[in-house]
Amino acid sequence: MENGRNGVVPANALLLPPPANKYRQRVELVNLGVMERKKHLTTRTGKSRIVGLLIASVLRRRILHRTLISAISASLLLIFALFSLFIPSPTPPHTHNNARVRSLLETHQDSVFGVPTNGGSCKNDLWSSRRSRLFSGCSIAGDNFAKANVKTHPDRYLLIATSGGLNQQRTGIIDAVVAAYLLNATLVVPELDHASFWKDTSNFSELFDTDWFITFLLNDVSVVKHLPSSEGKFEAPYTMRVPRKCSPKCYEDRVLPMLVKKRAVRLTKFDYRLANRLDEDLQKLRCRVNYHALKFTDSIQGMGHLLFERMKMKSKHFIALHLRFEPDMLAFSGCYYGGGEKEKKELGEIRKRWKNLHANNPDKVRRHGRCPLTPEEVGLMLRALGFGSDIHLYVASGEIYGGDKTLAPLKALFPNFHSKKTIATKEELAQFVSFSSRMAALDFIVCDDSDVFVSNNNGNMAKILAGRRRYFCHKPTIRPNTKKLNKLFMKKNNMTWEEFASRVRTFQIGFMGEPNELRPGSGEFHENPSSCICQNSSSESLDNYESSTRKNWAEEQFSEEELDWSGGHCLHCKKQNRVKGIKLDSIPLLVSTGQAELQEFFSD
Repeated sequence: MENGRNGVVPANALLLPPPANKYRQRVELVNLGVMERKKHLTTRTGKSRIVGLLIASVLRRRILHRTLISAISASLLLIFALFSLFIPSPTPPHTHNNARVRSLLETHQDSVFGVPTNGGSCKNDLWSSRRSRLFSGCSIAGDNFAKANVKTHPDRYLLIATSGGLNQQRTGIIDAVVAAYLLNATLVVPELDHASFWKDTSNFSELFDTDWFITFLLNDVSVVKHLPSSEGKFEAPYTMRVPRKCSPKCYEDRVLPMLVKKRAVRLTKFDYRLANRLDEDLQKLRCRVNYHALKFTDSIQGMGHLLFERMKMKSKHFIALHLRFEPDMLAFSGCYYGGGEKEKKELGEIRKRWKNLHANNPDKVRRHGRCPLTPEEVGLMLRALGFGSDIHLYVASGEIYGGDKTLAPLKALFPNFHSKKTIATKEELAQFVSFSSRMAALDFIVCDDSDVFVSNNNGNMAKILAGRRRYFCHKPTIRPNTKKLNKLFMKKNNMTWEEFASRVRTFQIGFMGEPNELRPGSGEFHENPSSCICQNSSSESLDNYESSTRKNWAEEQFSEEELDWSGGHCLHCKKQNRVKGIKLDSIPLLVSTGQAELQEFFSD
């Protein structure tokens, strides 16, 4: 302090710059830092701009590229969408068919007619016949029926050549046994038809168990596999043909003299060559042959049972339908189904095969109930009777006229649609597929064992199965009342479903396979084996059943005008017509006498 006051400067004071210089120095340093930062920032900004430009350029290219791709994709999608409106995308055949079936079912449901998918409520059990427990098959020979070892002449041999398909030949075999009995002759195992429409080369032993056939009939008729030829004892058998429906007296007058003279007679084209009505003992012999002696070979029986078991695995109950809507059947019937000139030309050409068929009026044929129902009509009938869309259907049929298009409405109503070719493999069917009779035998077995059998014509298979199902516990067998149903189908679009279904159920009374539906002795014996149906329970319970049945039929089904055709005269059956059992009723044949032979020839 003193030094400062005395003018003396401190030593440290000499080292510091003056205040002004110090400020300028700091400013310069700051300016220098700012310039460096600006220079650095300018450099970074330039680089960033370059990088930004590059990134922007890339992004613009990508956006442009994506925009271009999107535009092209949208254009292609638009083109495909427009294209699909005119040309539908290809689909597998079964997918296309399923779509068609769904469309048909929706059309039915949306229409005024309004077909339901379920069967509705029914008073009766659809899967069993009422009062079937009251009846059973009975074909045991009576005490006075002479046995073969007593009555067979050692030097008489009867040979027969059957005609037609499997079931027509079956009727010939049955009648051949009875004919041999009438003639006191030994029957040679029948020879089957290899030259008819079906062109099947199968012989008897390839269809039926020959040893079983011979053994079962041992007490009734002597049967051998071949005509004996020891030391030329027999010449070639004498060949002849007997008239249709030949009576026992007819055989005695026409065949027996030649049999005595030639010792071996061969009867050709042996189908329906024995009278329909015979004494009860002879009718029972027919039943023993038909329902017991004629048994398919083990291979056929095994495959048929396998098909049946596979159907039962699918559902507890199932319907077997003998559709019989093949081109030859339609051509033979002379019916018209709305297919225009194409149908008339195609079926007309087939019809020319039968020279004895004359031109007829298709409308008249339909009015008289001689036309098979279409597959759609069969489906509507079944739905009206109470069978819903969940029911499994086994269809026994050949080639359907019109193919899938004709079957589509039936499949729409019953989607669970099966046949032997859909439930068995090609390998399993290989040994049968080349033989029409063996394939028919498989269908026969499944139809026979089914819970409900539906026939769509009155041919040989339908008749034999109907009779067989009556003999074995009266299993339900539905025969369309075609005369009434055809008229109803023509008017169905003018009524509600409820009204239609009610009429179908009314019209089908007497056509459902119930006991006592058929008049004793009427119709073909193979369809109505009344001599072989016996009563199980008391007469009182049966009389009550018959009384209530007659009353229901009279009130619900028939008018006086309809009785003549429909078989309504069965309402007047008398108890005295029974012979040791209950005989059923039958509707008359739906063809004139002149056409009966042709129908029997072709109605397998």
